Amino acid sequence: MSRNFEMKDLDDASFVIGTQIHQDRSQGILGLSQRSYVEKVLKRFGMHDCKSFDTLVTKGDKFSLNQCPKGNLKIQELQKTLYALVVGSLMYVKICTRQDIAYIVRVLGRYLSSLGMDHWKAAKKVMRYLQRTKEYMLTYMSLDQLEIIGYSNSYFVGCQDSLRSTSCYIFMSVSGVVSWCSAKQSITTSSTMATKLQHHVRHQIKEYG
Repeated sequence: MSRNFEMKDLDDASFVIGTQIHQDRSQGILGLSQRSYVEKVLKRFGMHDCKSFDTLVTKGDKFSLNQCPKGNLKIQELQKTLYALVVGSLMYVKICTRQDIAYIVRVLGRYLSSLGMDHWKAAKKVMRYLQRTKEYMLTYMSLDQLEIIGYSNSYFVGCQDSLRSTSCYIFMSVSGVVSWCSAKQSITTSSTMATKLQHHVRHQIKEYG
């Protein structure tokens, strides 16, 4: 390419679009970290000195439109929390390196236009969790064989508003995660068996056309 374009060799990449790249060629290790971006997000929303939190979702946590306030004054107060900006920042972290927050960020994204205090508290809980885990990174190792391993699951009636289930999957290769997703299903199912059957049929259609 240098024969056709004016270029300058900057050696190995170390930082790309908010993601830091750690390389150890002697050990065959590649790591992707968003610690710097997470710290900027925490500082932007006044959470840089917050206490850390161990979990994203605790038993019994449920979110719905019924938690949204009805009074206009309360709605205006909640809008001042910059909820949409917080969720947008968390989505970028979720997409790039942090599959562990995929589910809860997807849920919080459902209430961008109609939010309640419970939704805002849940968003702050995610930031508290990131405060504790900002050192986490995706790590890949050089291996002799390329093997892809996938897992999938469904959360029956995960959405309290539409009564639709949530499907999720994760694929791993070279000891690290390469693809992940958590999404609400497009139709309503009446049982866990129907949920699994729908997921299986959709996979077969996608694979065999």
